[in-house]
Amino acid sequence: MLALTSGAVVTATAASAADSAAPLVRPATGADDRAYMMSLLERMASPVLERMSRGRLQREWAPELSPTWDGRNAKVAYLEAFGRLMDGIAPWLSLPDDATPEGRLRSKLRQQALESYVHSVDSKSPDYLLWNAEGQPLVDSAYFTSALLRAPDALWKPLDPKTKQRIVEHIQSLRRVSPPYTNWLLFAAMNEVFLLSVGAQWDPIRVDLAIRKFAEWYVGDGWYADGERFHLDYYNSFVIHPMLTQILDVLVATGAPMHSSLQTKELLALQLKRMQRLAEQLERMIGPNGEIAPLGRSLTYRTAVHQPLGLLAWRKQLPEQLPEGQARAASVAAQRRMFADPSNFDSNGFLTLGFTRHQPTLANLYSNGGSMYITSESLIALGLPASDSYWTAEPVAWTMQRAYSGQDFPMDNYISY
Repeated sequence: MLALTSGAVVTATAASAADSAAPLVRPATGADDRAYMMSLLERMASPVLERMSRGRLQREWAPELSPTWDGRNAKVAYLEAFGRLMDGIAPWLSLPDDATPEGRLRSKLRQQALESYVHSVDSKSPDYLLWNAEGQPLVDSAYFTSALLRAPDALWKPLDPKTKQRIVEHIQSLRRVSPPYTNWLLFAAMNEVFLLSVGAQWDPIRVDLAIRKFAEWYVGDGWYADGERFHLDYYNSFVIHPMLTQILDVLVATGAPMHSSLQTKELLALQLKRMQRLAEQLERMIGPNGEIAPLGRSLTYRTAVHQPLGLLAWRKQLPEQLPEGQARAASVAAQRRMFADPSNFDSNGFLTLGFTRHQPTLANLYSNGGSMYITSESLIALGLPASDSYWTAEPVAWTMQRAYSGQDFPMDNYISY
């Protein structure tokens, strides 16, 4: 396993800061940041993929359940773990192999992932996933298909024809689930654009509905309501911005005819501007030492809150006001702070229920050990090679650091689009 090192040191506050101010974490180098993130990726991915590739995940792992578990079939945890993990690491798996330790690890994990996909839809496999339950499989099928959309050459094209056909059939079968008018509309739409992307029969009505409802639910300044009422939580990061962007990406890339007047190119451009605004706000909310405000439901998803930052970095679309060295320094500092306590992982290496440590009382009634793997969405920037400017740029103090060390920092202004 690659060494998990902190790479961050403590430095005194600026002379103009109050004497009582806490010391700040000095940003590490890009090489240190990438090494840390790689170690985090390996810690998350290896216990799941090593077992599932051999058809032994369900035999060897009993995922932790929320103390308030609602009684649904607990086997859904395996679909959650695999789908969410793959979505976060798919960009990195799409990088070419090389002879470095990272390249060898990528080759191994990619092969394990491909073998795991075979097990996931083979009803005779002990690691056949729970596709036939009501409700939750629709949610995590969307992360499952999102990963295939993020890395089609690495994850979809190498699959054998039978496995591809089984995946298509399983995704189409989830149309039996009627999604509530919340972020679940995006899960249904994600599956349909995946089917579109691979040339399978798809339903444009489900896609049209999701896009139209979220246009109605936009509340301003980069934020969407999750349904008719606005919730102050991180679902804009966990689901809404990334999936809405990806849905529009596929529609634009394929030129798919819609049965409505949706102007997908214009909508995609607008959506990206809104996600950039959210990314600016997320960076401003990272504390001087990497703290994240514990707001709203699903806090146990940890650093998945920063998925828009990593996604925009990977796409090379970070806003002009957020330099790469600053976005990286802030988001990796949050990773270091979040995962400092070893109890974030159990004795077998699986993620536990918690926020900054094992804290099962923070788990929602739908939360289980598999749900936790959505935090891998904070690893997306690893899809940029080590030579990319995101990793070579000098670290820049982020907004909270500058604000609380007496330095000047830019004002914040709302947007009207």
